[in-house]
Amino acid sequence: MPGPRGFVNRGHRWWIFYSNQFPTEPHGKPVMTDSTTPRPNILFIVPEDLGPQLGCYGDPVARTPRIDALARAGVCFTNASVPYSICSPSRACCLTGLYPQQNGHLGLATHNFEYYRPDTPNLVTRLQTAGYRTGIIGKLHVNPESAFPFDFTSLMHEANFKREVPMETYVNSARQFWRESDGQPWFLTVNFPDAHLPFVRQADGRPARLHNPDDVRLPSWVGVDSPRLREITADYYNCIARVDEWTGALLDALDAAGLADNTLVCFICDHGPQFARGKGTVYQAALHVPFIMRGPGVTVGTVRDELVANVDLAPTVLTAAGLPLDDEFLGRSLQPLLAAAPAPDWPQEQFAVTTGSFPYNCFISESVRCGRWKLIWTPPQTGPNPIAGSYLHNGTERPFRVITALQTDEYAALPPAVAAAYARWENPPVYELYDLENDPDEWHDLAGDPRHAAIRDQLVARLQNFQRATRDPFADAANREAFIAEQQDYRDGRYQDVPDFKWAYVKRFRCWRENADI
Repeated sequence: MPGPRGFVNRGHRWWIFYSNQFPTEPHGKPVMTDSTTPRPNILFIVPEDLGPQLGCYGDPVARTPRIDALARAGVCFTNASVPYSICSPSRACCLTGLYPQQNGHLGLATHNFEYYRPDTPNLVTRLQTAGYRTGIIGKLHVNPESAFPFDFTSLMHEANFKREVPMETYVNSARQFWRESDGQPWFLTVNFPDAHLPFVRQADGRPARLHNPDDVRLPSWVGVDSPRLREITADYYNCIARVDEWTGALLDALDAAGLADNTLVCFICDHGPQFARGKGTVYQAALHVPFIMRGPGVTVGTVRDELVANVDLAPTVLTAAGLPLDDEFLGRSLQPLLAAAPAPDWPQEQFAVTTGSFPYNCFISESVRCGRWKLIWTPPQTGPNPIAGSYLHNGTERPFRVITALQTDEYAALPPAVAAAYARWENPPVYELYDLENDPDEWHDLAGDPRHAAIRDQLVARLQNFQRATRDPFADAANREAFIAEQQDYRDGRYQDVPDFKWAYVKRFRCWRENADI
């Protein structure tokens, strides 16, 4: 596995490069559209908490004919990931093309996390300057909202987790947006609430055909089975069936409006599902998401196995719209992959971070995947990992647990290797190393195996280079300790009673990134 050849500093912008060419154009020049060719419309379809539990990704349980058809009509990325497996930071990455360590959105918007620079450029502002009309349907969940001056909004402040707002409202809002655009190129993001907890069995009578507990199987990475968990899993698949139905209804409305041929459709999720060792972690169950694109410049029936991420979406959209790319982007334009072109030099790497997303669960880990190999770095912190504790009934009392947490009897039934992996999650070593080809569920840590020491060290170096590239504040122990100390000080949640509360780390973040010697 070749390592990076080095990195160069451009006034606090660090570029990793992997070839003999100096990266004067690290992402390639944007492909400018011909002046006679209408600029494509852009449609994001963004469900919640959905991993590759779809028929087109090989899931035998999922009933997803419309999403499967979308994949056949475009490109299906089999190895797509997100850089942070919680809603707000992931969406912030998608909209800016910047990693969390770059934009500073290191937790949930509902807990007052936000960009460290309110004027951070994003797809909304960039496309508006190019004459696009912009709209959002469903929750934004990124702070500050003022950074996103959408021309059209519907349900932007509505999570709709109880599914009380009918999904038909989302589709009707899209129809209204398209009518009002009146021939102007547009960007619209439609954010469906499924499949977020609670896993609502039926909403508006949908799905008409329910999944039953006997029909489903638990995600393999959970490592345990029980009637209670199967019932929860069945309702998760019922949520997925609704995502499929309303994705189909939205695409039908797009076609009926005569807009389908010139619309770049992007179907991607914010992160994986909320089961143990999933959402909120840097395990593959949390990071691996579906990613499908269809439309102008996309070769029909393409399957790509390259490693891609949601930070690639912003540069891809800007390239499709004929706009220049920002020097700060570490994401890559996906146009070569959309055109089914050979990409032998495509960097086979993915990076991720978690901070726990809110004060009670604060715990920092980062990861790097290169090809089949995955490294997790967890710097020493005080006490066990509270993210893991939220999903475990193992004799330790925790004030915060979710319905998908393992009950005491389920935890006691874990096979030895699985129990060891859960114990490692709760009290992680500094480094973990996994062979995703032979161990896709990350049960067996190889970091201490002398036979894999060289691979471990190469991945450590790759992660450190990435930290330089992003000016990652967490590479510095003093910055980590300051962030954790502030979060732990507010574990009682009193910040939620303070009007216009601001995290101190937001003010420090510019100094951390732009002035720190990493």
